[in-house]
Amino acid sequence: MHGHGVNILIGLVTVILYAVAWPTLHLTHQVSYPMQPIIAALAAWPFILVRANPALGWAVSAVSALVIPWVFDLVPDSGYVYPWQVVHIIVIMTLLLAVSLVAGPPTVVVAWISTALLFFANAPGDDGIGWAVGLSALVVFGLLVRWLVLSRRQLAAEEEAGELERARRAILEEKARIARDLHDVVAHHMSMVVVQAQSAPYRISSVSDEARAEFESIGATAREALNEIRGLLGVLRSDAETTERAPQPGVGQVQELLEGTRRAGIPLSWNVSGDRSALSEMAGLTVYRVLQESLSNAARHCPGAHVTVSLDYGPAVTSLLVVNGPALAFSGASPRPESSGGSGIAGMRERAAAMGGTLDTLVRDDGGFEVRAHIPNTPLA
Repeated sequence: MHGHGVNILIGLVTVILYAVAWPTLHLTHQVSYPMQPIIAALAAWPFILVRANPALGWAVSAVSALVIPWVFDLVPDSGYVYPWQVVHIIVIMTLLLAVSLVAGPPTVVVAWISTALLFFANAPGDDGIGWAVGLSALVVFGLLVRWLVLSRRQLAAEEEAGELERARRAILEEKARIARDLHDVVAHHMSMVVVQAQSAPYRISSVSDEARAEFESIGATAREALNEIRGLLGVLRSDAETTERAPQPGVGQVQELLEGTRRAGIPLSWNVSGDRSALSEMAGLTVYRVLQESLSNAARHCPGAHVTVSLDYGPAVTSLLVVNGPALAFSGASPRPESSGGSGIAGMRERAAAMGGTLDTLVRDDGGFEVRAHIPNTPLA
């Protein structure tokens, strides 16, 4: 909006200059009436380019200033001794200043020397030296203003970079604090679970084969969780620009996840179809995390309920359906709400949305729960 207003102002000033140059041209130069509007336009209209292309406007004005004194004589006894109209002088000086403000150094040097020589050679009497010095001062002033503006811009850019660096450091410090807390609390307790599960068959006498298998399943699940926590701690402790992230799970680990869930004692059946090779790495990670969270929610909120997983790797979209029945330990209780105050479902929705997919949840009439997700095989723009 500000630039549009400046363009309107430039156009208005150009029209005013032309309105002054045309009616007064016959007072200073011997120009025929049909030629007067053209000569006046050469004097005034280059001003219209002062913002859009000052170098071109200066070139037009300088060439016309070079030609006009050779083609048209001054009006005798008029008392006017300069070879150009006052409007023409104002325009060429303004364009020279604009060139010094925005044009490249070679263009500034050419415009500076050419304009100084033009006035030095054509100004009456000894005025040429004064005009050359004055035009040089005008160019130096424009260069100083240009240097000041560029310096301020560079300073602002450096200050912004400093702010970004301080913000980045603050984020890294917060990530390091979170990593310490996770290590001190979660990782420690998970390590204790692994140790207890692995040593239980040796510490407790007369452990049955079923109990031994259960302890092994608990230890395997805890070790897997501990490995993922360690990977997360590595990311949190490292700079996001230089960290080498540990391999993330994907569709290649879906079968292992399903079998591990069944070994943990959850009644689970599944049906997997389609070609998983079409999935991108991010899509595979999203499918894995949604399935992992769905199975965890079923085990946590509906203990003992049978869980059914349907996973279809389509050519463009992967469809996932996880359905669990009501909790056997709470048979006859009212259906659970969609959210219990945690962020698991919201996190799954965010993961799906980040890929351009969808995730819907539903409390079933029998008290069970359903999670239905559609994940594009490649991220959508």
